Amino acid sequence: MKLNEKMEAALNEQINREFYSSFLYLSMSAYFERNNLKGFANWMNIQYKEETAHAMGLYGYIISRGGKVILKEIKKPEAEWENALEIFKAAKKHEEFITDSINSLMDLANELKEYATVNFLKWYVNEQVEEEENVTEIVDKLEMFGEVKQALYMLDNELAARVFTEPVITA
Repeated sequence: MKLNEKMEAALNEQINREFYSSFLYLSMSAYFERNNLKGFANWMNIQYKEETAHAMGLYGYIISRGGKVILKEIKKPEAEWENALEIFKAAKKHEEFITDSINSLMDLANELKEYATVNFLKWYVNEQVEEEENVTEIVDKLEMFGEVKQALYMLDNELAARVFTEPVITA
């Protein structure tokens, strides 16, 4: 059965949000590179790659259901922040926005009785729980550390150890 047109349009909007997320995290990574926080830059670069994979998962799903992918303009992300805590608070707020967006997609899929899409979106629902948990943990650490440079250095080393693993997006 072909993807419902309303669902297709909503999924295309989510592709745009995921690509914007990629650009936002890449911009955050660049900020950390400029400020010689290579571990933080690594963490954000991996987020960039994950968000790109999320967009491509939606892309593939639309295609697999006989839909049409329509790519839209991606707005320019911010490039300047005050410090690491401000960036991670912005990342947390953004992940909460994406969670709301995924939940809205799930609501629409249920309303339209697009059960294959409901099943597909479950992966994204679970992923958002992990995304919010990861960024919240770093916000909490940065708030606890305050301006202690040694703690920032240690966290930078911790974040440098993160490795990208291509997500397997399943329906």
